[in-house]
Amino acid sequence: MEAIWLTGAEWLAVLRIGLGLWWLESWRHKDRRSWFEGGGIAWAAEIAAKHRWNAVRSGFDVVVRPRPRVMAYVVIYAELALGLGLVLGFLTPIALAAGLLLNLIYLVLMIHDWAEQGQNGMMALISLVGLGGMAWQTWSVDSALGWF
Repeated sequence: MEAIWLTGAEWLAVLRIGLGLWWLESWRHKDRRSWFEGGGIAWAAEIAAKHRWNAVRSGFDVVVRPRPRVMAYVVIYAELALGLGLVLGFLTPIALAAGLLLNLIYLVLMIHDWAEQGQNGMMALISLVGLGGMAWQTWSVDSALGWF
């Protein structure tokens, strides 16, 4: 593979780090107090209740609605862990796969919101490219430790 300025592996590392920074921004801009008091999950519940797919409505009611506080912590700290893991390149394939899954969940939940679809679609695509290109080969803790 030929590339300008950096090697292909280095460009994939840039993409991985950028995705990690995107996850960190998603974590940073959330009003955590409101989320931990149920605001974020209540907002998602409103969206899920109006969803056109019964599987999304019933899945939300079974998995999320009974445990809003736990799910708020899961969302907040998953985004932080993904961001740190991708920026540092620590457990990168796991972070990329988990981020892809979380973005797909967000994408399906927010199917009516084009802005959210674009963001989550792009983040999912970057995760897929990072997995396929093994974006942990350069500038990562994984590479320094010889993992993966």
